[in-house]
Amino acid sequence: MSSRAYADQYRQNSLEGAVMGADPHKLVALLLAGACQRIRLAQACLDQGDLARKGKAIGEACAIVGHLNGSLDHEAGGDLAGNLAGLYDYVVQRLTEANLHNDHAALDEALQLLGEIDSAWNAIPQAQRQGHPALEATP
Repeated sequence: MSSRAYADQYRQNSLEGAVMGADPHKLVALLLAGACQRIRLAQACLDQGDLARKGKAIGEACAIVGHLNGSLDHEAGGDLAGNLAGLYDYVVQRLTEANLHNDHAALDEALQLLGEIDSAWNAIPQAQRQGHPALEATP
């Protein structure tokens, strides 16, 4: 097995361990971080002219954002969940445009928006993360 294969296996095992032991708040944080990571990869691939890999990274980012959108609890989250759903839809739209038109600005915008959600999500105090259904279910 090559050193790259060992590194990939280590990363996969590390991620699986993080997911298995994560509370709902941490799972959302991992998804947001994963989407941002895929967008940064897409930016690098676009810069390097690796359009196939760019497309794959954008597809993965769209899938993650779709999962985040699908996990919203509109009943518990109310207007916040509705606003996030609209924002997630917009991010997927911008990612799709970035993929179709090799649009670096669209990738930048999607990354900025998800980064703001990620920052706000991670800024929620630990004491408020548990016992509030809207916070636990609504990224």
